Amino acid sequence: MKLGEFDSSDEEEAGEEEHTPLQISWLSLSVVECSQFLGICSLPGCRFKDVRRNLEKDVGDLCAEGVEDVFVFCTRAELVHYRVPCLLECYAQHGLRVHHLPFPDGGTPDLPQCCQILDELQVSLQNQRKTLIHCYGGLGRSGLIAACLLLHLSGSMTPSKAIEILRELRGSRAIQTVKQYNFLHEFQEKFAAYQETKGKVLERSVSR
Repeated sequence: MKLGEFDSSDEEEAGEEEHTPLQISWLSLSVVECSQFLGICSLPGCRFKDVRRNLEKDVGDLCAEGVEDVFVFCTRAELVHYRVPCLLECYAQHGLRVHHLPFPDGGTPDLPQCCQILDELQVSLQNQRKTLIHCYGGLGRSGLIAACLLLHLSGSMTPSKAIEILRELRGSRAIQTVKQYNFLHEFQEKFAAYQETKGKVLERSVSR
């Protein structure tokens, strides 16, 4: 590529936006005895390579669906890269409650962050707030967190069953990397150990 030239992913040609509705997959939490649904989608307003979405329209579609809380796992750098640097602000302007809890594409959150995400998700769902999560593609990070939520809400749910449910909903590429797969299979044991450690720390602080 010559200096001063741009590849197709950098083009910002007018009139190329996609006007098809943003595709939201609604995960029924009835499998873990919860009456709520959790929405999962790809990045609204994304303008990257052959994707040319319209941010205002996509956020309007979310509002029309009744979405009230949005959990975003993309980093700020990703939002700039995918041409939606003002996404979080746009959500807030439309009255959506934003939970920005980023971790790297293809990666996993550390356990304290994962617990924070799950805690905030539970609060939203328990308050009957229509809740949506997304990363870039709505497959890897979003699939991982949704699967962790299933495991967290049900003692009988298994990692394999959670992956099966997410792949039926989002396609075979949900839970994408070995790191994510391993995190999910180790989640219940590590989560229990983390909660036990937190409890002991709390006991020590209260007894002082």
